[in-house]
Amino acid sequence: MNDYLVRILTVSGNVRGLACVTASLVDEVCKRHGTQPTAAAALGRALTAGTLMGAMVKTGQRVAFRYEGNGPLKKIVVEADSDGSVRGYVGEPQVHLLRPDGGLDVANALGRAGFLTVAKDLGLKEPYRGTVQLYTSEIAEDLALYLVESEQIPSAVGLAEFVEPDGTVSAAGGFLIQAVPPVDPEVIDQLMARIEQLPPLSELLHGGKSPEEILELLFAGIPFDVLEKRALGFACSCSKERIERVLLSMGKDELVSLRDEQQGAEVTCEFCGEHYIFEEADLERLLGELLRGADENP
Repeated sequence: MNDYLVRILTVSGNVRGLACVTASLVDEVCKRHGTQPTAAAALGRALTAGTLMGAMVKTGQRVAFRYEGNGPLKKIVVEADSDGSVRGYVGEPQVHLLRPDGGLDVANALGRAGFLTVAKDLGLKEPYRGTVQLYTSEIAEDLALYLVESEQIPSAVGLAEFVEPDGTVSAAGGFLIQAVPPVDPEVIDQLMARIEQLPPLSELLHGGKSPEEILELLFAGIPFDVLEKRALGFACSCSKERIERVLLSMGKDELVSLRDEQQGAEVTCEFCGEHYIFEEADLERLLGELLRGADENP
């Protein structure tokens, strides 16, 4: 198991924790989008956050979030499924900003003003949505703020990656810790102290620490049970059939325009970069389907 996630619950039942390593999937997504190092760091953290959030929804459910800021990255969009698959992209993959100390400046790349919107497809008629303003524009801190403000769940989030000079993501991962009612203040204080004393997460991941070892460092002296270990990976939900449904939703006039004026259409998936080509004959077939549907449902 290359990329994977571990989920635990303290024996007292008051705290749940998740930790994961995501280097392979993050590197694959970043290569698909040709990201520069700072854009890779931002996208990598958001993808890792997606895997953590996806592990907390029920089978068949999905979580999506969008960071939108006034910086050159413009936006980061991620979707994650309950089965451990994740995908995402940044608005401008060629962004590369450095802090004065030489570190990757994700916060200013995203921008200091903007919003984080989280949507959960829980199988209901409409997805649940929550939005908070960006507070620090650091991916982990703003996700923790969202969880506290929108979902009223005290949470601590750590996300990190190691991007090589050539842009390869050689290490990535993170953790999520949440208090479960009834909250035990003593255990929360212990965990906060551990987080503060923890070496930089990027160093732990680059040094090869596993999710189990990261959780053992965080929960040292606090008994817990391992609930789950799951594989993670990049997977896109796009398909030619899904793109056809999008084209059908555009209506007759737009399809006729594509057929007659452009003699076809080419659609590129924002998440994976896959190209879908529709020839004139394809558009003619879709028009036929659209017209038949209109006749059947006058």
